[in-house]
Amino acid sequence: MKSYKDLDIYTIGMELFYKRHTLSLQLPKYELYELGSQLRRSSDSVVTNIVEGYGRRRYKNDFIKFLVYSHASNLETLNHIEKIVNLYPYLADDMKVLYEKYDALGAKIFSFLKYVEEHWKI
Repeated sequence: MKSYKDLDIYTIGMELFYKRHTLSLQLPKYELYELGSQLRRSSDSVVTNIVEGYGRRRYKNDFIKFLVYSHASNLETLNHIEKIVNLYPYLADDMKVLYEKYDALGAKIFSFLKYVEEHWKI
């Protein structure tokens, strides 16, 4: 692994980040800077924490800490998507697909986190 870009959790997270960005802009104007902004920030945090953790990979505990942050941001993203599904039915189908993908990403982040905890060597 030469770069954080080699991590599946990063590439999947970035793909979802771009899909989520487009969908969040379909929210009503008054929601763009409320729930839309929270969704954009939390999904950005998922990938940003992966990158920052990778940058600190020489320090196993730091790497673990940032993967935990990434996983927590992923859970926050899922919560925002749930709210949007319930509040804006016209976005429900697309958001449900996004929810499933973020849910799968969360499982991958958690699995990678466990791998780092148990097997990571500098």
